[in-house]
Amino acid sequence: MAREMTVSDARASLSEVIEQVTAGEEVTLTRHGAPVAVIVRPDRLRSRHVDETMRTSERIRDLIADARSRPLTTVDLSADELRERLAQARAERVRGEHP
Repeated sequence: MAREMTVSDARASLSEVIEQVTAGEEVTLTRHGAPVAVIVRPDRLRSRHVDETMRTSERIRDLIADARSRPLTTVDLSADELRERLAQARAERVRGEHP
């Protein structure tokens, strides 16, 4: 069960917040009504990281399987065209537009 409280309230009752988190609750801290932090048990945080890593791995596996199912095609590119495409792909990756 998730709980919300202000940063000021959490500061005043830190030991109580720690007890709630230890019991399995997540506590969202707010400042001026906006969430600024979440206090969660370390094992739950690690579990979320593992879940995210697994989802990413599954996406990569699916992309590889899809690529293997497609026939290879040849594209004749000049050296300049190849450099341009590589630069574009790198720029997309830096901007987070391409996996």
